[in-house]
Amino acid sequence: MKYSKDQYIGINRPEAIISEIDVVGFDGGTEISYAVEALIEGYYVLVLDFFSSGLKILSSLKRELQTNEDTSYQKQREARERFQKISNRLLLEVDQHRLSVKKAPRIGWFKILYPELETFLLPFPQVQGLNSSWQWYKKGSYIPVLHKKIYPWYATYFPTRYEHLDLFEDYLKQYHGDKTSAIDVGVGSGVLSMQLLKNGFKNIIATDSNPNAILGMSHYISKKLLKNVDLYHGDLFAGYEGKANLIVFNPPWMPLKREVKGIDKAMYYDEQLFPRFFEQAAAHLAENGKLIMIFSNLAEISQAANKHPIKEELTHGKRYRKELLLTQSVAMGSAKTKRDLSHREDELVELWILTKI
Repeated sequence: MKYSKDQYIGINRPEAIISEIDVVGFDGGTEISYAVEALIEGYYVLVLDFFSSGLKILSSLKRELQTNEDTSYQKQREARERFQKISNRLLLEVDQHRLSVKKAPRIGWFKILYPELETFLLPFPQVQGLNSSWQWYKKGSYIPVLHKKIYPWYATYFPTRYEHLDLFEDYLKQYHGDKTSAIDVGVGSGVLSMQLLKNGFKNIIATDSNPNAILGMSHYISKKLLKNVDLYHGDLFAGYEGKANLIVFNPPWMPLKREVKGIDKAMYYDEQLFPRFFEQAAAHLAENGKLIMIFSNLAEISQAANKHPIKEELTHGKRYRKELLLTQSVAMGSAKTKRDLSHREDELVELWILTKI
């Protein structure tokens, strides 16, 4: 459906705990090891004194859980998921849109995301995410290809790596086709749409199934920081019925193995995503139009998937042909990380340009 600023479409936010639950209170008189043990055994622990106490508990919990030396991608992922599950039982109270503990950060999202709630509990890691997101939103994130900052809305994906944006920018600079319209499927924080406008496209149809992405983009528009963008909230093409000269899709790069929630949904694709997208895209591509897919070989080299979804479509779909494939290697990760990033040596971001057969 098309979004208008007067239409409430809901907000993705961490689930507030407003019902009565049994908790183990933690303050200065409690041993951290006791709180960690309670969390591992399945109890909720409520931090009562300082924000820093929660940080100490999480640090101790992480050390307690680090017993597996296997650094494979899959094992690292499983370890992170176990830590995430247990750590979300560590809670903080929010009262009158502020954290109740001492020396806590001020987080503006509480008032924006929970206007109807006076007092509630949130998992400590969720509060950390809200705090980080608030800092990005207030201070902005500089995007080199745009030569300016963006201000990403909470729970909206925004890039922290830029190789795929550089590839897209290089392609747009040498693109000489019709620039009347483009569709940005899964607009996220809006970077690809901004690149399209920067390179002369007249009108952008921006869609996203995440309401926070649509709300974030609507704020750019309402503040007159962005124009010639029509927003549609919904799955893939979100009910838009027109055609475009260019369709751009930066899908998740990793296959879904188990249920994920929140912003992590933007990182994983289910087995039906690409077949559905390719079928719908064919109906929205104008004559002589081009389909741009931004992807990566990460799933292949990490052995998380045994098929490349774009190659599968080109081989078996009989709807598109490859016009061009651009690739670029990625920068190595931080030397300080304990995670195995050896696969980065072979990782390539990919820009596929397809046309209809």
